[in-house]
Amino acid sequence: MDLSDELKSAAWRKAAMSGSNQGNCLEVAPLSGGRVGVRDSEAPEKGPFVVSAGVWDAFIDGAKKGEFDF
Repeated sequence: MDLSDELKSAAWRKAAMSGSNQGNCLEVAPLSGGRVGVRDSEAPEKGPFVVSAGVWDAFIDGAKKGEFDF
């Protein structure tokens, strides 16, 4: 399957806590080859970022450790 077709039919999801965030959320979708799609929930028509599983895992690890906190 072509990546653009895969992105159109991907199972996009956002965090359960996002309801209280008034739409300011990221959505993610698992893709073939261990890749992960990431997009803005307020602008799903804009192209998502596609990252490898390793990049996604590093991001999640950093978020859990508070590395991105302001």
